[in-house]
Amino acid sequence: MGELQAGKSPFKTRNTYDENLKIWSGGEKRSLFSPDLSIGEIIFQQMERNPMLTAQISVTEDTELTWKDIHTNAMKVASYMRKLGLEQGDFVGVIGRLTTHLTALAYACFFNGTPYHALHTEYEQSAIERLFGITKPRLIFCDGDEFEKVQAATKGLQAQIVTMRNHPVGTLRIQDILTTPVETNFRPVRLKDGTDQLLAILSSSGTSGLPKAVTISNSHQIIGSFLPVDSSIIQYNPNTLDWASGITMTINAAVFSLTSIIEDCDFDPANFCGLIEKYKISMVFVSSSQLAMLSNCPEFYAADLSSVKYFFYGGSNCSLEAQNKIRSRLSNDCVNFSYTLTELNSTGCLNFNFDEKPNSVGRPVRGIQIKIVNELGEAQGPNVVGEICFNNGQKWSGYYKNAEETKKMQDSGNWFHTGDLGYMDEDGYLFIIDRLKDMLKYQTIMYYPSEIESVIAEMPNVVEACVFGIWDPVNGDKAAASVVKKPGTQLEAQDVVEYVRKRIPAKFKQLNGGALIVDHIIQSGNRKPNRASTKAEFLRIMDKN
Repeated sequence: MGELQAGKSPFKTRNTYDENLKIWSGGEKRSLFSPDLSIGEIIFQQMERNPMLTAQISVTEDTELTWKDIHTNAMKVASYMRKLGLEQGDFVGVIGRLTTHLTALAYACFFNGTPYHALHTEYEQSAIERLFGITKPRLIFCDGDEFEKVQAATKGLQAQIVTMRNHPVGTLRIQDILTTPVETNFRPVRLKDGTDQLLAILSSSGTSGLPKAVTISNSHQIIGSFLPVDSSIIQYNPNTLDWASGITMTINAAVFSLTSIIEDCDFDPANFCGLIEKYKISMVFVSSSQLAMLSNCPEFYAADLSSVKYFFYGGSNCSLEAQNKIRSRLSNDCVNFSYTLTELNSTGCLNFNFDEKPNSVGRPVRGIQIKIVNELGEAQGPNVVGEICFNNGQKWSGYYKNAEETKKMQDSGNWFHTGDLGYMDEDGYLFIIDRLKDMLKYQTIMYYPSEIESVIAEMPNVVEACVFGIWDPVNGDKAAASVVKKPGTQLEAQDVVEYVRKRIPAKFKQLNGGALIVDHIIQSGNRKPNRASTKAEFLRIMDKN
């Protein structure tokens, strides 16, 4: 077992490599709290310790709450749930944007040991019906914008629906719930099954089929104990409760008494730059597509970003050029590419050494092991491309009521198979190549769409691109691209085709299927580019023309 050099970053992560087993490890996992405590109990006690600190500022709703305010609101919502008879084992449905009281709702579920099942607001009625049909929530919180859709999708469940904003006439509002008296001597429940018990259910990204109900446990590994953060941190949180980073940031905000700046609208890079300046934001987590938008935003290059200490991003591949643009505007090496699975219940990898290892998603964090396997499932050594596998050393309850898909994700040795291709370098840094299932073949030669996406991303007028294969019976997968151009600029589809032709000499990697300029790239519920849906829209438009 060899220990790997820590790198120049001030965050000295201890990583080892076992040459015999070909496994990289982030070291022993640790908890900052008594191991028998639930996430709800931890958050409850932390709220009591720092009641007067500012917990949350909603930019769009113009509200500011202390931790005492959120603590009280969470207890009121939890008391309402208890009066309804909701117990451990029941579910609460959530479909909502980041409104003022969404975090209190999450904490209420944690206090009661009643897991929430969160879906994205963009899900269609059929998806809501299918997913909530699995968990059968008795109480559902949604925005008024989606009320009719949710009501129609859940008509067979006899669930009570509470609206969080834009309330239709006659609906039960979150403000009505907040009039509930707090139960006498209120305390969070003790979990029947300890920290293995369900905390929440999220949805898989949907990039490889229909979204599945992913179980998240009360394991302390979801707490970011590897970061030296305290109550001085002001974080920008654009991530809703249906996203893995959304629940992680919501939990860590309470655990470490952070201040969260939230919005219940779509990400706007120019507005975001203004928020950093106004609130002196020090910690950010954005998706790779949001990073790309930011790197092409004029306001980003004029804004005062000196307050930023941590700039986390992830969710999908990201062009190195966009990453370098972000890095050029930050005062120190705080550009941190991250990588994980929703199923992992934890951060998987973080890169604390961007300047040394640009475009790497970093090393495994504490408690995480990684191996790279070939098509036969055999572990590979450094610099060999294969499927990335994770092991978090904890119990996973799988996809809720879906044993077949659970077995595909986690093998008998408890290794999660990501479906992503990548390699570990000689220093133990992970590099992502592409989705295993996204690999394309043209004239019998294999290639990755991300290779072409990275080249397109170099174009100064491009914000984002998604490449996919168009089947041709003679040649196989012809690469095609949907491209989002920078607002106010000129870009034609043929410009993209020609740029790729000049930059990539290999004929099989040309945009032989053409290109299309679009307003946006279709994303899954977890904000990852959805190649299948983007391809379908590409074909629909091209057929129409």
